[in-house]
Amino acid sequence: MKRTSRDIRTANRYEVLRQIIAKSPTSRQELAAVTGLSLATVATLVGELLDLGMLTEVGFEDSAGGRPRGLVSVDASGGALIGVDIAETYVRVELFDLALNVLARAAEDMRPGESRPEQVVGHVVTAVESVVSQAGPGGARVLGVGVSVPGQVDRDTGISEYAPNWDWHDVPLLDLLSEHLAYPLHLDNPLRACTVAELWFGAARGRGDAVVVNLGTGVGAGLALGGALHRGVSNSAGEWGHTTLVLDGRPCHCGHHGCVETYVGAPGIMLHLQESSPDSPLLRPGDQTATIDALARAVAAGDPVAVEVVRDTARYLGAGIAVLVNLLNPEVVVLSSWVAAALGEPLLREVREAVARHALKRPLAATEIVLSPVPGDPVCLGAATFALEGALDAVGLRPVHDRTAVRGSVPAPSRTAPLS
Repeated sequence: MKRTSRDIRTANRYEVLRQIIAKSPTSRQELAAVTGLSLATVATLVGELLDLGMLTEVGFEDSAGGRPRGLVSVDASGGALIGVDIAETYVRVELFDLALNVLARAAEDMRPGESRPEQVVGHVVTAVESVVSQAGPGGARVLGVGVSVPGQVDRDTGISEYAPNWDWHDVPLLDLLSEHLAYPLHLDNPLRACTVAELWFGAARGRGDAVVVNLGTGVGAGLALGGALHRGVSNSAGEWGHTTLVLDGRPCHCGHHGCVETYVGAPGIMLHLQESSPDSPLLRPGDQTATIDALARAVAAGDPVAVEVVRDTARYLGAGIAVLVNLLNPEVVVLSSWVAAALGEPLLREVREAVARHALKRPLAATEIVLSPVPGDPVCLGAATFALEGALDAVGLRPVHDRTAVRGSVPAPSRTAPLS
């Protein structure tokens, strides 16, 4: 889609604020250098953000042979953002100040069978109300709520088009939430949320090309190409978990067989553990989190069954990641989400060895494979940035004559339309 001047202006405003959040305090000159925007454009955008109460002037710094440079910083009290991570087994919600510091957290467990839209909405509403209450005055000015839901979504309509693990089709999720939450709402999925979290604060920061492998109940690959979040023409990029890894392999919820997800997602790991040791005390039927946690502890203790299950999982995962390395030639592949966090370094070591067996040497030599360094829930953090982007997009400000787009290796986020 052709970007309008408003789209470019929103992206530039968002990028300037992102850089200030990443490095406060900073000067307008430093912002111009890091974003590639003209100093005049940066000055105008900073002025707008000051008028909105999102920034504050914090003094001056000396410059070599010139006038002292004015410094600006994020006004953390200038608003609150909420990030919602809806997963197959839980709902997590975090409330952030404008500097993206966590002010409050809440979580709701979702038991098997609690996947009807109205049940999921109920959990989200309860958790959102909890964080707003916990934050007190800090949560008084909520600028927006970013909602991440597994599967394919339409950001413009707020519809969850397809969530295979729940058999959701065309669920008007944001409309259902708006009946209970009086905040601007913005929808996307965990692949995009994790990737943005890594671009802002994690292993993809400052990288040109990165892949963020999301390992949970479901599996996918968030893409950052050319320093920017890559969505694809229908916001469907990254559905790597539903590519065929084993011909005529395990059945998948998507209707196909042998998908990556069926071997390296939490249910697939549990199935492999059950096949390897049907009476294993590590198995917690119906409880993915407890099983993966028990498996991680057993690996640390040297349990041979657990070690074999993680090694075999890494073999499948490494083969799938090798395809991404060969195809995309990224600088970094980040293992993210709760399964990766639980299995940690033992999984990472085995994955690196497996990728080395399958990937071509030249692209592999340029690729680093790491665990996500983002603390807390990266999906909540990324979802909060969607709310921030939506809030900036909704601001009706005068046009800028210098419409220079964000250039270089700095992430230039896509537009998030207001969905409320």
